[in-house]
This record gives sequence, structure tokens and C-alpha cells, in this order.
Amino acid sequence: MRNIFRDFLSLFFPDLCVVCGDRLIEGEQHICTECLSSLPRTNFHLQPDNRLEQFFAGRIPFEHIAAFAYFIKGGSLQHIIHELKYKRNAGIGNFMGILCGENLKGSDFIKSIDILVPVPLHPKRQKQRGYNQSLKVCEGLSEATGIPVDSKTLIRTVNNPSQTKNSRFDRWKNVENIFSLSDRDTFGNKHILLVDDVITTGSTLESCAKEILKSEGCKISIYAVGTAN
Repeated sequence: MRNIFRDFLSLFFPDLCVVCGDRLIEGEQHICTECLSSLPRTNFHLQPDNRLEQFFAGRIPFEHIAAFAYFIKGGSLQHIIHELKYKRNAGIGNFMGILCGENLKGSDFIKSIDILVPVPLHPKRQKQRGYNQSLKVCEGLSEATGIPVDSKTLIRTVNNPSQTKNSRFDRWKNVENIFSLSDRDTFGNKHILLVDDVITTGSTLESCAKEILKSEGCKISIYAVGTAN
């Protein structure tokens, strides 16, 4: 009966691909198979000293850094991230997290990770959006890999303004000293994977990483769904 009702609703409110707008067929979720297969994957998780690791070199001590796909203006990933951040489609965050987790499984990048940590939103911003998009990605990663998520220890203490139109320097000043740890012992002697939706200037991730690394013996890697670099 449930399937009949779902099929009836789909006649009038069909599920559409968030990238191309075509109707999804049975078995597809959020993104059609064609758009999914054409995502511009980086494969950085298989490349030591990749472009992102070079980009962060000298800024923070890290183990590995990677992103799933390239974020190109007007490209498929931009549509996906826009859906996640501005159209209240939390499900696509989980979907992309699972996709990323399946991509990472079995690689050296993921095998020593102890805890997944999303870049936190300030409580006021999270209430406005309804969820933290990076946490949704983390939950999908956890579902695919079995690695636990910690969304309580790293917190954002300042509700800083949007950085969309800021310069690289202004972005760094905007996120300086806005994160803190509720308990430094939680991350002690652990390998943390810090997770975000998109890497642009890296200023937010850098600020988060510096705070996490105040935990004794802690190591950090960074991962994002997309990268503009």
C-alpha cells in the first residue's frame, strides 16, 4: 500500500535530479546516474602531496588533505552544494557523505582516522538553516565507514558574518579565534578527520585545525565534498 501511495504521489510530484532537473528513475536518489557519473572527481585521496596538501603546506601540521570533487562555478557540484546549504535539503548531505565514504574506503587516507569532526556552525546560524551541512556529510561518511562522529567537542563561539564576498585576508580575520574545544582530552592522541562542504581559501578549516591541535598528541587530516582549488 505504501509503494502504491508513493507511486501515486510521484505522478504529480516527481523526484528530480538536483543537477540537471530530469526526473529520477527507480533506484536513483537526489542525483541521476548520468550526473553522478560525470562529477569531476579529484582522486586526491590517492595522491600524496596533491594540490590541496600543497595549498595548506606551512599553514598547519596535517597528515592528509583531500576533497571528493572539483567545485566549478556553474558546475554540477555547485548545484549540489547550493541545494544542501540554501534549499534545506539535508538528505543530499547524507547522500554525498555516503558517496565520499565509499570512495575513501580501503585507502590509506581513511584507515587510521579515529573520529570524524564537522566544521561547526554557531547555534544561531544552525537554527536558521535547520541543520549543519557539514554534520550531515559527516553522518553519511560515518554510515559508509563506521567511524564515529563527534559534533560536540569543537564549537563555534562567535557568530561571524558570511564570508561569501570577503577577500582571502578578510576571510582569515573573520574566523580568527572563533572556535574552541569543550574538552581538550577528547581529541588527545586521536587522528581527527575535519570535514567541510567546500574548500575555498581554507581559512575556516585552518582556524578549526589550530584549535583541535591544542589537544595533546592529536593528529589531523582534512576532507571536503568539494574544492575550488
